[in-house]
Amino acid sequence: MGTVKRVRRRGVSALTLLCAMAVLASAPALGLTGTAYAAPGAPTSPAAPGAPTAPEPGTKSLEQVRKEIDELYRQAGTATDAYNQAESETKAQSERVVELAKQVAAGRERITSLKERAGAAARAQYRSSGLPPGARLALSGSPSQYLDGADRLRQGEKATADLLAELNRTQNDLQRYSKDASALWRQLEANRVKKETAKKEIEEKIKAAQELESKLEAEEKARLLQLEQDAQRQAQAAWLSSGVLKEINGAASEAGKAAIRFATAQVGKPYEWGAVGPRSYDCSGLTSQAWLAAGRGIPRTSQEQLRLLPKVAIKDMRPGDLIIYFDDASHVALYVGDGAIIHAPRPGRNITLAGAGSMPIKAVVRPDA
Repeated sequence: MGTVKRVRRRGVSALTLLCAMAVLASAPALGLTGTAYAAPGAPTSPAAPGAPTAPEPGTKSLEQVRKEIDELYRQAGTATDAYNQAESETKAQSERVVELAKQVAAGRERITSLKERAGAAARAQYRSSGLPPGARLALSGSPSQYLDGADRLRQGEKATADLLAELNRTQNDLQRYSKDASALWRQLEANRVKKETAKKEIEEKIKAAQELESKLEAEEKARLLQLEQDAQRQAQAAWLSSGVLKEINGAASEAGKAAIRFATAQVGKPYEWGAVGPRSYDCSGLTSQAWLAAGRGIPRTSQEQLRLLPKVAIKDMRPGDLIIYFDDASHVALYVGDGAIIHAPRPGRNITLAGAGSMPIKAVVRPDA
């Protein structure tokens, strides 16, 4: 009998919990921030009828989970920028090392050739200058013949001196090339370490975010996406309410139009850190390739785009400009006009159209200023 009562009590508790979930599921999207997500291993208990829905100790609201996931992905974006910068520098340094290696090889061949020529010139000079000048004059057929010979001798001596000077310059160049190559090798090694460190951080942050999201039920994941979209809409609405669009009326340049056409064609493709297409992109991979398609090569990373491209005021922004986001310049998007951007948001999301004010704007830069 006691067993039956316990079963009935559990049944009533389960029914109460299902009813509570049904009420929460029917609530408006913006009212979901009070729902609780149980942290792994945290004690949970069914809510009593009429009890408040405040999270118990050890639980997180779905909004807190969303913010934590967003922050993890933002940190992954920062690390991605560091990885991309190290990758770009490594590529340039590798090309320079190859160039220096060719110069070293050519320098060594040149030194060998110069030494052979200098040796031959020295032997010829020795044979012709073995006698003192008076003896050579006495033995010559005529004074003019002697003078011609002496002139040729001076020319030979000058040629030998020039050879030795060139040999010395080539040896100095070779030493400089070798020194530069050694320095570049050290930089390459430092960048390799930087890349590996950034890669490890990226993978750790993405894994942590994915693990957080994987613990959610399908319904919670859908609500999480809704919360994410709601937060973006609220930020965009606040940005638009400032009247900023009334001042933004610049027309796109021809290159800007080409960059927009390229970016538009990529909508729907997945985000992938470190990718520059054609199947997937990260945020700066998309913007750099869009402008490359428009005939303008720009820096690979959002931080370098901010540092090296001309800045413009938001009120002077025009379609085709790049908007840099967050204090650490870890995200970038292509402005397409009417308060909208095209960007590659983060892992697990596809390239999409979004509001230009949906994230904190740091600066606007213009690739074709």
